[in-house]
Amino acid sequence: MDLLIKNFFGHLNTVMSHRNMVMIHCFKAGIIKRGLLHDLSKFSPTEFFAGVKYYQGMRSPNEREREVSGYSKAWLHHKGRNRHHFEYWTDYSMKTKMLEAVPMPDVYICEMFCDRVAASKIYKKKDYNDRCPLEYFLNGKGTRLIHPETEEKLEFLLTLLAEKGEKAAFEYIRCNRRKGNL
Repeated sequence: MDLLIKNFFGHLNTVMSHRNMVMIHCFKAGIIKRGLLHDLSKFSPTEFFAGVKYYQGMRSPNEREREVSGYSKAWLHHKGRNRHHFEYWTDYSMKTKMLEAVPMPDVYICEMFCDRVAASKIYKKKDYNDRCPLEYFLNGKGTRLIHPETEEKLEFLLTLLAEKGEKAAFEYIRCNRRKGNL
């Protein structure tokens, strides 16, 4: 019972800390509505209870759920409801009859950037630096079903963060997203 209570509050703290950090980042990026709506599905029973059950504190509980079950029901629920995940943006092609990635709208790419920066900060803690989100992204490059244009835009933003810092990255997003120059 003690472990369950510890996991409950540990997971709740992680989710709330992450959401608050993403919200702050989204506000800095000028996408206030996205910040307010970010990851609300994490409070649904499907996602929250799995998060408590598989909570470890140093990585996503979805990773542990996959190790145990072979897939993550919580992740399937989450990615299907949150447009800031590139996995949401897949559909069957009428031409190839296969699942293919489609381009993400810029506002969701910006939210995805904010999400990745916040996740790196939450899980890396004191070991975080502005290169961490880019390194994580590059580590998985070539293994994702992501539209090339979406991947290019996200990589650009993460590289800008790594090379110029947060202030420059958020200023770039604020100045260029609405112009369609992301």
